Formats: sequence, structure tokens, C-alpha cells
Amino acid sequence: MNHNNLLATLQENRLMQTEEQVTNFENALAEIAENPDENKLSAYHIILDDQCQQPEVMFSLIHFLESFDMEKQITAFIHVVPQLMITAPEWTRIIHNRILNDVSACGVYCHGLELINRKNPHHFIYDLLEESVINQINYHIEAPRGILVGELAEPHSLTRLPS
Repeated sequence: MNHNNLLATLQENRLMQTEEQVTNFENALAEIAENPDENKLSAYHIILDDQCQQPEVMFSLIHFLESFDMEKQITAFIHVVPQLMITAPEWTRIIHNRILNDVSACGVYCHGLELINRKNPHHFIYDLLEESVINQINYHIEAPRGILVGELAEPHSLTRLPS
């Protein structure tokens, strides 16, 4: 099957309300993963949907996205954030936090947000994301090694990674 048909299959089955939809989604994603197309990164992101009934299967899409070159994946994410926040605000938050938890990804993210803010000033979503990244970069500089961000057990608590 060609990439456009596989993308359509992912889109049609993204809610995963039946076992057949789960199987169709998994098979299409596996086929795409055999021959990924970085030009479709934005389209891959748009598959994410908070109404999905099988988040653990949807997480396989997150892992697939993270298999791409970091800069290309983050750039694609930045470009689809406004649209993604409508259908998948929770998945958007998850990707955002995963980027913040990686120092090098955080730098790429900050640079990408700076560039888009220069091209599209006054877009509050990008302003907020950039502010969040800058705060995280400052935190990485000042904080002890191994602290996770955004995946807090409870508000104002921190989870430490083993050193």
C-alpha cells in the first residue's frame, strides 16, 4: 500500500474503538515504519487524537515519531501544534514534555520556536511554548541532574531518575 493510503488507514482507525480498528492501525503503522517518509512527519503528528480508546497503541505512534531525526521531528511538531492542540491537547502536552526532558531536544525546540515566532509574531501558543522551553533550559542549568519534568506524580513534586 502507498503512504497516502496508509496515512488514510491510520486516520480512519485512530480512535481504535474496535479490535479491528486497533489491528488496522497497528498494521498500517508497522508498514509505514518499514519505509518512513520524513516529508510526512506533519501528517503523522496529526494522527494523534485524545479520543483514542487505546492510548498504549497510540503511544507506538509517539515512539515512531521519535525515531526520526530530532530536528526534523521537532520542526514538524512545531508547525502542527496549533492544529494538534485542538484534537489532541493531551498528546501535544506529552510530546512537549518529552522534548523538555531532553536537554539537546530542548535546545532544538527553543531554536525552532524562536524562528517561528520571528515569522509569525504574536501567536500566543508559540509564545507560551517558547517561554516554557526557556524556563526549562534555565532549570536544566540550575537543577540537579536527573529530574523529570511534566510527568509529576502530584503537583509540585519531582521524580528523580537514577544517576
